[in-house]
Amino acid sequence: MSDDAPSGGRRALPGAAGSGGRDRGDRPSGAPGVRAGADAGSSPHPDIPPSGAGSTPIVRAEGLTKTHHGEGAAVHAVRGVDLTVRPGEFVAVTGPSGAGKSTLLHLIGGLQRPDSGRLWIGGEQVDAYREARWAVLRRRSIGIVFQFFNLVSNLTVADNVELPALLAGASPRSARASRAELLAELGLEGREKSMPGELSGGEQQRVALARALVNHPALLLADEPAGSLDSKGTREVLRLLSRFHQRGQTILMVTHDARMASAADRVISFFDGRIADDAVLGTGHRAPGGGVSGVLELRD
Repeated sequence: MSDDAPSGGRRALPGAAGSGGRDRGDRPSGAPGVRAGADAGSSPHPDIPPSGAGSTPIVRAEGLTKTHHGEGAAVHAVRGVDLTVRPGEFVAVTGPSGAGKSTLLHLIGGLQRPDSGRLWIGGEQVDAYREARWAVLRRRSIGIVFQFFNLVSNLTVADNVELPALLAGASPRSARASRAELLAELGLEGREKSMPGELSGGEQQRVALARALVNHPALLLADEPAGSLDSKGTREVLRLLSRFHQRGQTILMVTHDARMASAADRVISFFDGRIADDAVLGTGHRAPGGGVSGVLELRD
């Protein structure tokens, strides 16, 4: 996630071309933290090259592997995955339970470490980052939405949303302004003083979305964002993700819900720790190496 930034901007990730914004002396060594605004007719992330064949990917993974070791047999959750996500894309990763989807997302967000392989975020290799450096990266440039909300139960809605901005260095005034704008946009005006336990599941997830977006991240990771919601809550989250994507937000979402996946530009089918298919919806195009055809073209 980012530090203090005007509302509506996006934070460029490390290694992006033309980085500007706050002086480099304000940031820890190697940390990202450059905001990119959106102008009509231009890339929504001016400090990250626009989407296209020559642009710097926001995410690039090569040969990522992750094995979970427990009391039973080892589980090979991610097996040599190559993946590229470019600025402005909305990518859905779908597949059955246990396929390794969430593990892949957690590797990209630095919540778990790969056993092998390489990972670049915004052009900078990050797979060897330690936790402190990953924490800076997440605060400044990556927003994460979880299936079970992960709100702080003893903080109000306002405090849950403002806290990441304050941790990233925003002034209290700026954090309050960003929080107020996001809660209004997400239909949560008047709920600022509520506690998470007083909200419906859909409302809690909207608060979690506001928290993930308060620092204007260049990349939004969503891990089963409607997995704990009823059909109404699912529609609300889907509508909001689509709205932010239309404004230029790059999104990588894990979901088992076909209708959620069909809102994306691109759907990756994940089976047994590997990418089985990588399809761009609505164009008939399929990325090389795909093996499973025509999945998830389901709409209301």
